[in-house]
Amino acid sequence: MVFLPLFLANNSPIENQPPQEIVQPQEVRPLPGRLNHIPVFNSNSPELVQKEGILLSTFPPLGKRERSAHLDYLFVRRFDVFAHHVASAPNPEDLRTLYLGVLLHNPTRTPVTVNILQGATYLSQPDAPFIELPPQVEDPLGTVYAGPGSRVMGEILRETRQEISGPELVIPPKESRMLLNLPIPVKDLEPPLNGRSAYFRLKTDGSLYAASLAKFAPIDENTGEERPPTLEEWETLLVSGELVTPRDRPPSRPEDNQLIYGRVAGVSRGSVWYARLTNGQRYLTIPEVGQSLSYGLSTLEGGTFGTNQVQSAPLMVRYPDTAYESHGNYGVQYSVTIPLYNPTPQKQNVTISVQTPLKQDSITDELRFLSPTPKSVFFRGTVRVGYIDEAATWQTRFFHLVQHRGQMGQPLVHQTIPSQRWRLVRLDFLYPPDATPPQVLTIRTDPSFEP
Repeated sequence: MVFLPLFLANNSPIENQPPQEIVQPQEVRPLPGRLNHIPVFNSNSPELVQKEGILLSTFPPLGKRERSAHLDYLFVRRFDVFAHHVASAPNPEDLRTLYLGVLLHNPTRTPVTVNILQGATYLSQPDAPFIELPPQVEDPLGTVYAGPGSRVMGEILRETRQEISGPELVIPPKESRMLLNLPIPVKDLEPPLNGRSAYFRLKTDGSLYAASLAKFAPIDENTGEERPPTLEEWETLLVSGELVTPRDRPPSRPEDNQLIYGRVAGVSRGSVWYARLTNGQRYLTIPEVGQSLSYGLSTLEGGTFGTNQVQSAPLMVRYPDTAYESHGNYGVQYSVTIPLYNPTPQKQNVTISVQTPLKQDSITDELRFLSPTPKSVFFRGTVRVGYIDEAATWQTRFFHLVQHRGQMGQPLVHQTIPSQRWRLVRLDFLYPPDATPPQVLTIRTDPSFEP
């Protein structure tokens, strides 16, 4: 982990100073494109786990003790697995290690091979603690992160496969195998609280059921020490176990006046949102000098900036007391292509940034920010940008961003575009757990920038 001194963090919150609202008149547009159709096993409820049981199961209910805990959804070919849970000691004397297991089952009569295309999982402690970082840090080596969600999504963005998993998993007919069987320890932590995030991109040549489960570490009879649960113990829990309690706060119904999102436990549809920003033709004409143009990122019900575009992934199956949609799109990759065109007779300086304006739903011609920003962090994660530099060479750079509620954000890309010419820019990131939507992608023609 690279530690950066906090005096580098300009635009950081200032203690004891009441924030002032800054209104930025500008156009806000819906993001073009759409989510793909890859299903995502999405295990995030209950977030806080204090008991053993079933977190999410897509197995058929036949033969199971709690039939309603099994959603009967079969994965075929490409699918992703996302899990994000927190373990907390039930009481100060109970410091047993909670294990998070993700089990895959082959219901067919032939072996199934699962190719692990990318995958990563990390704990809050000690792998990725929530440390304070500056608003924007260039991160070419992937050594800057704050929280397990930030670290996991940064590694998936770099298309890595963590060493805990090999390149493939072969599951014999009618058998199961563990994709994940790892601890969330709380002993020797103060407070006794820890979390684990995981994301895997998988491709299979058959059909599979999946389940995420929580189980306290059994005690080895010979050593008296904790040990990981066995496959057989996980299978027994799947059949005889119940949904983990206590449950999270249930979501509001669509017809209710009060909006409560709830947390996700189900299969969401869509792992990547592909977008190409244009004016309806080949290019996107840059804003006038001194003006900005924004597109919504991870917009959701009650937070569309007046575009009426809800980007939340729909849920194909879910538990009745969990979210109706995948609000926040945790783990979803945003892949945005921006062909910028300068129609003016002079060269123009253009910047591109990610921002976290105040959430609003009914206004399309302004964004609202705060100065100074509050302490609450609304986004922490890695963004990849690609562009053609002045030497006509394609550059790829990674930046780790930390943004608070109402934060304007700093430019990620500067482009000087000659008259009647265009420049291509790419932006990619995976929406990180522990972030709060929505954000915007802002393009500004800046008269003050000097390359």
